[in-house]
Amino acid sequence: MPETVTFIDPTGEGEPIELEKFELDGTHADSDLRERKIPTPDPHYVDLGMLYRFAQVEQARRSEADGLVPLHVAVRGHMGTGKDHDIEQFAAQMGLPYFRIPLTGEVRDVTLIGSTHLHGDGKGGTESRWEDGDITRALRGPALLNLSELNAAGAETLFALHGLLDRYGALDLPNGETVSLRHDVRVFGTMNPTDIRDYAGTQTLNKAFADRWVIWEKSFPGEEQVQAMLERRYPTLKEEYVQAIARLTVEINASFDASDTGTRVETPLSLRSVLDRLPTGLVIYADRDDPLRKAWEEFVLPQVDRFDRDHYETVWNAVVRKGPAERPFS
Repeated sequence: MPETVTFIDPTGEGEPIELEKFELDGTHADSDLRERKIPTPDPHYVDLGMLYRFAQVEQARRSEADGLVPLHVAVRGHMGTGKDHDIEQFAAQMGLPYFRIPLTGEVRDVTLIGSTHLHGDGKGGTESRWEDGDITRALRGPALLNLSELNAAGAETLFALHGLLDRYGALDLPNGETVSLRHDVRVFGTMNPTDIRDYAGTQTLNKAFADRWVIWEKSFPGEEQVQAMLERRYPTLKEEYVQAIARLTVEINASFDASDTGTRVETPLSLRSVLDRLPTGLVIYADRDDPLRKAWEEFVLPQVDRFDRDHYETVWNAVVRKGPAERPFS
């Protein structure tokens, strides 16, 4: 019997969803590579609801509804909200090889789709051979394909993907071959919002391309959610530190989302700072009189635009002022 995985709605509103995991049959030439590319489930990952939403789409795709066209999900959110991590963990849960392909402005369609190259024929001459690009290679076997930074891609790249993402469901290669979207391939994407923020290289998506996606917003986590993440990852971190970091995170990011330009900051407190940088600082400066303050100065403020530092300090003084004096970890 195929192995199953159950997805729980964190809000408690939806019924649990049980799905059969994908199984790799080992018949592909690169089966060993694909096996290695199945992510390991992150024991510290906290699902804020995105995995459950992915599972709803997957359940609908596997339903008996006639004529249902596969949907492709793109997650849009600010830096450090965990968009790519969500998609990677869905691949881990479903047992799918995970291919993350950044679509930067420097990447061209020939790199992603493929092209013809000349090779020596061993007789002093040359012969032309087709070589798959990154996307085509992923599509040839079981895969979860994450097209990261969708709104940083060049126009020629987007147009090359139109046929793959609509009812046609295939890539037409320049060599005449057609690579159809397999039943065991899932296509996801991520992007930053297109607004006045400093996301260099991003642009508004072409409307025809955007219409080929279901676009879901990923917002910053709330205070209880940040606490849950810290407690899951650092079970020995003392409660006073967990609460202080969670309050700082929520207040800073509320200022980032503010509409008033007089109080708004342009640098959010990302989950990388909250879950990686600050705890590292707490370990390093555990013997200081105020470990949290020292970690804040050395591991958070250097990441912040210098014009935002005054407001970061205002939030610090309002929320913490002086951090706990005891050692951070028990």
